[in-house]
Amino acid sequence: MSSRDGDFRVGLRSIKESMGDTSQQKNLFCFGLGFTGSALVRDIRARGWVASGTCRKNIDKDVWDAAGVQSYRFDGKEFSEAMENAVRDASHVLVTIPPQKDVGDVVLKQFKKILADSTQLRWLGYLSTTGVYGNRDGDWVDESSELKPGFDHQRRRVEAEEQWRDLFRKHQVPIHIFRLAGIYGPGRNLLQRVRQGSARRIDQPGLVFNRIHVEDVAQVLSASMDHPYPGAIYNVSDDVPSSPAEAVAFTCELLHVEVPPLIALEDAELSEMARGFYLTNKRVRNHKIKEELRVQLRYPDYKAGLKAVLASE
Repeated sequence: MSSRDGDFRVGLRSIKESMGDTSQQKNLFCFGLGFTGSALVRDIRARGWVASGTCRKNIDKDVWDAAGVQSYRFDGKEFSEAMENAVRDASHVLVTIPPQKDVGDVVLKQFKKILADSTQLRWLGYLSTTGVYGNRDGDWVDESSELKPGFDHQRRRVEAEEQWRDLFRKHQVPIHIFRLAGIYGPGRNLLQRVRQGSARRIDQPGLVFNRIHVEDVAQVLSASMDHPYPGAIYNVSDDVPSSPAEAVAFTCELLHVEVPPLIALEDAELSEMARGFYLTNKRVRNHKIKEELRVQLRYPDYKAGLKAVLASE
């Protein structure tokens, strides 16, 4: 255990002892019922949990409400008293909303005191990104590695992580930070991009990165909720760092379509976030989710994941 992890585990025993019997307390509030939040909600509702959360559009709210999941409109600024009460009553909270430019973490900004004062809260998960490690020229990183963000969106993540960790240190809020690799799954994957003609093979020799299937993200989160370790940080990634250009070629082969030619990075016209993706080269270790949470990945590499997505269509 690193000194950083040790710092986070200060007071862990007293926190867990104060939790008491939480077997009957299964009430999740999810800030951001998007791709990942939806996967977790589906998973825990199948286990008898109650779930609620936020969405940005009325049409999404209607869908969730019809499915029996109470949802609330939240734009990062205004929220209803009913939503405030739902957060206060939650035994578990998941934050999927990324920090905003010039605003920061809107959940912390609006709900920090409520979360700090909550007597119900047993687990809080914050979804970050492996981008906080920055570029390592292909070297391996784990949860104890120094954070080296190279782009503004990565620096915002580091700042948000530190703010959440402060909430644990100062108020013993049971924070768990999950640094996610590139997420894919049904409805968001390379199969779609290849079919749409938007998948490109960018020529970056030696570039690799990890991915993670959304079902495995939900599995990790569920395992943490069942076995909380307040203050813990987890890398959530697959077992095999791999080349994005090779992944596109593999997907084309699965679909029996022509593989697009390689193009130079400077010709790709990428956003800052996408460009940072291609300039951030590292391999992410995921031992901790296996050893501490006993997670066995359903999709240990992107090939297994994409094959499963294709088979389910």
